[in-house]
Amino acid sequence: MNKNFIFRLIKYKRVLSQLRTLGLERVFSNNLGDATGVAAALVRKDLARIGMHGNRRGGYNIVVMLELVNANLGGTESREAIVVGCGNLGRALLNNESFHRDGIELISGFDINPPAAHIGGIPVYSMEKLHEIIQTKHVKIALLTVPSSAAAEVRDRLLANGIRGILNFTSTELSSTDNCIIKNVNISLELESLFFSVHVQAVQHGMESSQKPDTRILREEPNP
Repeated sequence: MNKNFIFRLIKYKRVLSQLRTLGLERVFSNNLGDATGVAAALVRKDLARIGMHGNRRGGYNIVVMLELVNANLGGTESREAIVVGCGNLGRALLNNESFHRDGIELISGFDINPPAAHIGGIPVYSMEKLHEIIQTKHVKIALLTVPSSAAAEVRDRLLANGIRGILNFTSTELSSTDNCIIKNVNISLELESLFFSVHVQAVQHGMESSQKPDTRILREEPNP
């Protein structure tokens, strides 16, 4: 499965979970498309690809669709993760309740100097407990929010303890290995890109405005 298809399935899952919470039982492809920014035709194509078929009058059964989407997203596997580094960003992640709503459980946090025993109801341990928790809980995913200077060292430690996926929030670019997939999330880089895109858009709009003919009617000045 390609990455874009997977991302669309994740979007569908979030919307479907919300609709089920609201007590709805069926949904139409155009509704799902509007909520996810995906064309209705592509929604239908994606759903057919995972074996989901509806009809124009009745739409799609939400519960059945969620089961199929989850199955294609590896829903039978554990969706637990740990947060390594409990500074401002790490605390914000541990306090973020949306993970739980999306079926992801952050089971513990780690820090060289834990700021509290619990954050957002989640236990926080010293780094000395890292090996024990990973092994006993069989965790495979870690969110890395340590200082950039420690990113590579902590990455190596996570790999040595069996972590197979890392979401890296540090500004240090880390590379995937044969045994571990690493996704780099550089917030500063994303902001720089956003600033640039907004600047380019503003310049383009300015150029378009300057090229438009002046359609205002000029009034002749009355003769004195």
